[in-house]
Amino acid sequence: MNRKNALAAGVAAALALGSVTMLATQSTAAPRPTAAAGTSVDRPGAGFKAMTADARDEAIRTAGRNAAATARELGLGPDERLVAKDVLIDADGSRHVRYDRTYRGLPVIGGDLVVHLAEDGTITGSDLAHQGAVRIAGTTPKLTAADASAKAVKHAKHVKKAKAGSKDSTLVVYAVGKIPVLAYRSTVTGEGETGPTSREAVIVDATSGAALDQYELHQSVTGTGNGVTVGQVSIETTQTSSGYTLTDAAHGGTIVYDSYNSPQSNPRQNARAFSKTTNSWGNGTSSSRESAAVDASYGLAKTWDYYKNSFNRSGIRNNGRGAPAYVHVDTGLLNAFYDDNCFCMYFGDGSSQNGNTPVTAVDVAGHEMSHGVTAATSNLTYSGESGGLNEATSDIFGTMVEFSAGNTGDPGDYYIGEKLNMSGGYMRRMDNPAADGRSLSCWNSGAGSVDVHLSSGIGNHFFYLAAEGTGAKTIGGRSHTGTTCNNDTFAGIGKDKAAAVWYRALTTYMTSTTNYAGARTATLQAAADLYGANSQERYLVSKAWAAVSVGTALPDPGTGTPTPSPSTPTPSPTTPPSGNALTNGSFEQGTSGWTQSDSIITNSSLQAARDGSWYAWMMGYGADAVESLSQSNVAVPSTGAPKLTFWLKVSTQESGSTAYDTLKVNVNGTTLATYSNADASSGYVQKTVDLSAHKGQTVKLEFAGTEDTYLSTIFLLDGITIG
Repeated sequence: MNRKNALAAGVAAALALGSVTMLATQSTAAPRPTAAAGTSVDRPGAGFKAMTADARDEAIRTAGRNAAATARELGLGPDERLVAKDVLIDADGSRHVRYDRTYRGLPVIGGDLVVHLAEDGTITGSDLAHQGAVRIAGTTPKLTAADASAKAVKHAKHVKKAKAGSKDSTLVVYAVGKIPVLAYRSTVTGEGETGPTSREAVIVDATSGAALDQYELHQSVTGTGNGVTVGQVSIETTQTSSGYTLTDAAHGGTIVYDSYNSPQSNPRQNARAFSKTTNSWGNGTSSSRESAAVDASYGLAKTWDYYKNSFNRSGIRNNGRGAPAYVHVDTGLLNAFYDDNCFCMYFGDGSSQNGNTPVTAVDVAGHEMSHGVTAATSNLTYSGESGGLNEATSDIFGTMVEFSAGNTGDPGDYYIGEKLNMSGGYMRRMDNPAADGRSLSCWNSGAGSVDVHLSSGIGNHFFYLAAEGTGAKTIGGRSHTGTTCNNDTFAGIGKDKAAAVWYRALTTYMTSTTNYAGARTATLQAAADLYGANSQERYLVSKAWAAVSVGTALPDPGTGTPTPSPSTPTPSPTTPPSGNALTNGSFEQGTSGWTQSDSIITNSSLQAARDGSWYAWMMGYGADAVESLSQSNVAVPSTGAPKLTFWLKVSTQESGSTAYDTLKVNVNGTTLATYSNADASSGYVQKTVDLSAHKGQTVKLEFAGTEDTYLSTIFLLDGITIG
């Protein structure tokens, strides 16, 4: 959960009443009533009430009526507007309202947020993809849309022979970093993994044309495989005056169409609904075009049933509407994908590499439909670590659908696409992602730079360990190895509880820019909501994250002390290097060893590290703000002349020598050095602070930033050492 909002006041309301009540709070999500130590409260449906489509629509309309008051109480600017997207209501009456944001009518990428309200309507917290108000110099771009499209074509890296016209670029505000910028979002088309008409989104600065982000638009299952035959199954159809159609009225009116090999650029071009005079479909092989449609209809129905039975969710957008599905898309397409623009799903026929078998496995259908659920909730950006979480979410729920379906021909397991006849036997493995030689099983500082299908392994591995624990098992007739990155051993909480935690975190706390550290925070809060802050479930969730190198385990609620380390632990990546008393002073291990008040430690390309790719980005809001970056239990050397050394770069919009925005270096609460906007520099400058007064002591080191109301100052830190 990137960018928390520290609320000074709360809105009220009772969304149904539209009244306003004030509540002082500094919490992103106020503590909920939880179980006593040693007990566990199981809250079905991930804690959410079931809502009819009409009730949900009315809740969203009410949230929209209260949007202006909510924006004011959140401290947003006069040019910003909130657009209500979704409302979830807990069993105790608490509400979680998800908003998108606009600035002077322009969409704000990274502007989404969730507001949490008690039953009486008082705000108890919020989660924002971008903290605070959006401010940019103006909305008149230097580049034209045609210029932006040309730049986007040059920057595109996911497609070859890229092309884009002026109509393919839309002006937006890009607020994924600390400083929002005016930008264009361009859609580039070319040859890529999804075929000759693959699409890629490229975000370019509207002034310089520099690339800010880029990602594939088809969130897809890629690879080679031979599809799935689900065998003799019952499917829902609709009788007409002339026969039957593959229209599933029991699941939102989902219709399965034969695309008749329409191109990916327009899969509906030749499409026709399946219909016939009898109610018997397919022959179990690809020789019948109906067989793939049976697989798709069955898989989508089972996915709908899973979300409804597990989380009281009615369809992708929780509005009771089914998304149409198209089988036999294109020619030689080894892919399946969900497209939020048309609210539909496409399934290819495979290619000669997999015997031309349709890619319509149960876990594939669950995977793709779950991309729609993500788009309708957190809308995790499909690049960097958030993209890995997006893919992991679909793998997690595709797997849960497979378990829930209970099909004897395809029993549940933690292998993805195992029925697709891959050369290695599967597409991905959740129990041991790195077994394919490419995917990541453990988090590292480069996780945000690899393909999202590979970085999803971190989230997949976490989920497997949270659900099943460690140790070798046979599940669904397949071998599973519960290995960890830290040699720890522990039990799981069960797949149903683990899925409930992930779903609540996804829908209630994650935003578009959530990274793996944020996902850990979100799932720990979700586990506390569902099972109690002192529950074994929450503790084991923290153990599972630590086992994939994301954070450390919480103290065991049974003893109040951390779980003992393994007898032969793997060398810790956070062990301080020789000569440095600090852990991870270069930030190349991400957040390891540090405590941050917000998402300060980053590898964002919007700024540059002095060395490596990670650094600490403090302040830069152009508004009242405070931030803190600290490390405790630092052993200052007892010999010689100990000192703190670090590299600092200061960039500011301020002028003159008056210190408006400051960065203080505190040791045990005492300020030893202060830097400000007056110390602005064109590059990194090495700073040194004498620690002789703390020789031989164990101290807390803190960098504390403060910014005033006007104009921004950015403080970048890197290469911090104590020696």
